[in-house]
Amino acid sequence: MTSSSVQILIAMICYMAVVIGIGLYFAKRANQNSENYFIGGRTLGPWIAAMSAEASDMSGWLLMGLPGVAYWCGVADAAWTAIGLAVGTYFNWLIVARRLRHYSYVAGNAITLPDFFSNRFHEKKRVLMLISSVFILVFFAVYAGSCFVTCGKLFSTLFDADYRLMMALGALFVLAYTFLGGFLAESASDFMQAIVMVCALLAVLLLGTAHVGGFDIVVENAKSIPGFWSFFTTAVPEVGADGVQAVSAAGEPLFGEAANYSLLTICSSMAWGLGYFGMPQVLLRFIAIRRAGELKKSRRIATVWVVISLSAAVMIGVIGRAMLPTAHLTASDAENIFSSMASVLMHPLFAGVVMAGILAATISSSDSYLLIAASALAKNIYQGILRRDASDKQVMRVSRITLLAVALVGMVIALDEDSVIFTIVSFAWAGFGATFGPVMLFSLFWKRTTHAGAVAGMVSGGVMVFLWNLVISRLGGVFAIYELLPAFLVSCVVIVVVSLLTPAPSREIQAEFEQARTAED
Repeated sequence: MTSSSVQILIAMICYMAVVIGIGLYFAKRANQNSENYFIGGRTLGPWIAAMSAEASDMSGWLLMGLPGVAYWCGVADAAWTAIGLAVGTYFNWLIVARRLRHYSYVAGNAITLPDFFSNRFHEKKRVLMLISSVFILVFFAVYAGSCFVTCGKLFSTLFDADYRLMMALGALFVLAYTFLGGFLAESASDFMQAIVMVCALLAVLLLGTAHVGGFDIVVENAKSIPGFWSFFTTAVPEVGADGVQAVSAAGEPLFGEAANYSLLTICSSMAWGLGYFGMPQVLLRFIAIRRAGELKKSRRIATVWVVISLSAAVMIGVIGRAMLPTAHLTASDAENIFSSMASVLMHPLFAGVVMAGILAATISSSDSYLLIAASALAKNIYQGILRRDASDKQVMRVSRITLLAVALVGMVIALDEDSVIFTIVSFAWAGFGATFGPVMLFSLFWKRTTHAGAVAGMVSGGVMVFLWNLVISRLGGVFAIYELLPAFLVSCVVIVVVSLLTPAPSREIQAEFEQARTAED
């Protein structure tokens, strides 16, 4: 290991020690009962609620996946996705947060999403609770896999070490940390990590621009690549059968003719914003904030953070093409452009702090995913369905066993070193967005939504994600759009149709709906 690698490692170890310290600080309080462990006793302030929601949402995808897409094929795909996410963030905080905070309390003081859906419709057989818990376990295992891929790529690139060993070590660190402190530790550290992430992005953005000679040089280089610097076309790298981009005799990466980025494709990319309405790691922050009146402040903080971070991430990919044009010649390897730029631009100790930004993003997301998956099995399936008289101590024990199981599944998913983080995340994002998003919106804002409609909508949305991704999209053409958009629409239609064909909700359910609607902050 080189001297610079050692210095980077020292900086990252110091960072990880701080994160572990946060976990230890909150461990005693978190383990008092399951409500503290899973949602922190509804005590989050506006700054921590906003910053932890966005940090846990973005994950290593923000610092690796999004810059990688921009580096590989230009502005269009990355930028339209970023725009969709920024718009989705704002409207999720604007229209969902307040109503969910009130309704979750009215509906039996629900502390998890399966709890809320089940209580909202006064379930007796807990069908919604079971279905939503299973989907959470499935999609969060995929999400955890994407985070472990990030750890593996980061450490194997930095230290020239075996990818699988580095991936496993990263996963074990995240698992140990989540065991310690639960939701409070996760949220507090996510606040710190959100600051690290945005500072790391801005530092690499500014230093990279200066390194290549200014913003004009960046734009000039981007315009020289067909379709790269455009919102309506996309660059097409010339790749061989092995997926490696060809390089000219002069050492320049080769691109084919620009491909059209159609209106349908733009809508498909912006559909990422729809996913927010079903993201458990974000929705739980709405439930956990101490007062609904503080959500307006949280909305402003979250929106500003997201706009700055997403814009910086896209531009880092563009700058990377000017700075290191042939450093990464496959779509998978392109996701290392952020760490490559940081290593070139900074002293190793500072680079280590910036690399900690990637680790921060990964930790802040994977601990959320593992914790919510644990709550789905332990709190909702084990205590909610299988053993309703289970004690808090038993629930906590089952939750930790679940953490281990989900982490192991995530590690299996992450074994492939050539995995593309953007692709893995997009599938899990679509899964949550289509499974929970429509049901959440209709549950909060349409009093006529019935239990049967909610079940049908949840199942149809989740199944359609798999069907579209694995079967229909292979037809190409208009069918090659992002699976979230058609699955979300199908779920909405199914909820409306089934709800209108089944008896209206009981007076008690409608009374609760009105109570949540008219609740004061």
